Amino acid sequence: MPKLIGIDFGLKRTGLAVTDENKIIASPLTTIDSGQLMSFLTDYFSKNEVEAIVLGYPTRMDGSDSHITPNVRLLKEALEKQFPCMPVHLQDERMTSLQAMQTIHLAGNKKQKKDKQLVDKVAATIILSDFLKGA
Repeated sequence: MPKLIGIDFGLKRTGLAVTDENKIIASPLTTIDSGQLMSFLTDYFSKNEVEAIVLGYPTRMDGSDSHITPNVRLLKEALEKQFPCMPVHLQDERMTSLQAMQTIHLAGNKKQKKDKQLVDKVAATIILSDFLKGA
């Protein structure tokens, strides 16, 4: 059964998460350099059955665009062009980085909450989990 992949895009790094085959649980996958995203996804999709992409959509608390929102819109277009048979869903990602840091802290890893790569892939996991919950 195909999985879903979640993306927490950043200008420097991108966090990735993936669901299990039943699409019940989201788990961290990796964090990569954002310039490598398309080649990583091409390789990943060639080896794994993926049904759809869930792309974190950043906005400010009032719903207006953040500084990175236009880049995410461009990424969505690029993903749809590169992978035309793969639906790309936008998922509200407000507060996911803060939630990721709190989750890491609660897990007893106080030093790791400053590990930006870990925060990015945990944030991608939260984005994907929220999508699964219909949030």
